Amino acid sequence: MAVMRLQKILASAGVASRRKAEEFIEGGRVSVNGKIVKELGAKADPAKDAIEVDGTRLAAEKPIVLLMNKPRGVVSTASDPEGRETVLDLVKGYKQRLFPVGRLDFATSGALLLTNDGNVAYALTHPKHGVEKTYHLKIKGEVSEEVLEKWRRGVDIGDVVTRPAEVFKVEQEDNFTWIEVTIKEGKNRQLRRMAEATGLNLVKLKRIAFAGLTIKGLRIGEVRELTEKEKARLLRDYVNPANRTRKSPRAPGLTEGQEGRTGSPRRTGKEKWGRNNADGPGTRGRDHRADPGAKKPRKRG
Repeated sequence: MAVMRLQKILASAGVASRRKAEEFIEGGRVSVNGKIVKELGAKADPAKDAIEVDGTRLAAEKPIVLLMNKPRGVVSTASDPEGRETVLDLVKGYKQRLFPVGRLDFATSGALLLTNDGNVAYALTHPKHGVEKTYHLKIKGEVSEEVLEKWRRGVDIGDVVTRPAEVFKVEQEDNFTWIEVTIKEGKNRQLRRMAEATGLNLVKLKRIAFAGLTIKGLRIGEVRELTEKEKARLLRDYVNPANRTRKSPRAPGLTEGQEGRTGSPRRTGKEKWGRNNADGPGTRGRDHRADPGAKKPRKRG
């Protein structure tokens, strides 16, 4: 194997995310060939050098990335001091040391990635990559076009003004409105704070897609391993974006089969969420942004 930075080796081996690995190094917890290394620029060859963390020899794991449809009421951390159920409690049959990529609030459900590859986790959570996240929000009452336009321009949530979001109405259901929102940032409780700042009563929040990966077909609480094509796309678009070629112009966030398209990659209003995702809007047969005067979709029965 090639010589590489120590924090990258630790992240690739599933020890921790790259940022956490840097803390391990600076804290004197990592040694190479019996010598403590505290410099972040230090390099090693994992195939030749004896690398230890807290005295335990590093053993490389096969990189793996899983997609979960996280339930509400589950903590998206590896452990919880309050003893609540975590996302790792739902994962069975994997020996790798997994950790979640970013977080979803305790009360938020939907797409969450789990991995043992710290480099993937680092790339997908770094703000510079602008990874797209798409949500369905259930709002009590009507949502005016004026409010949606505020979201499209950016909302002052107290300590920061959010970046423009892509947002549109999905479905009207009794006294509730479903809207779909796509953002490229991840401030703490961002969508809940945006709703509060614009006078919306947010009842339910579900993330339906992350980095172009949707939970379509996944029951609540289920998990699946990414396909080789999906993993290759994540590596190309986020982990090693400099390796993209001009023959592959797909923008970050496009799902498989959308190569060569430009503009917004999502038309999730046409996707069927069905009974497996009963906490989201029902099947929709058209894109309402393209036909504002279209007849409303049939309510769920």
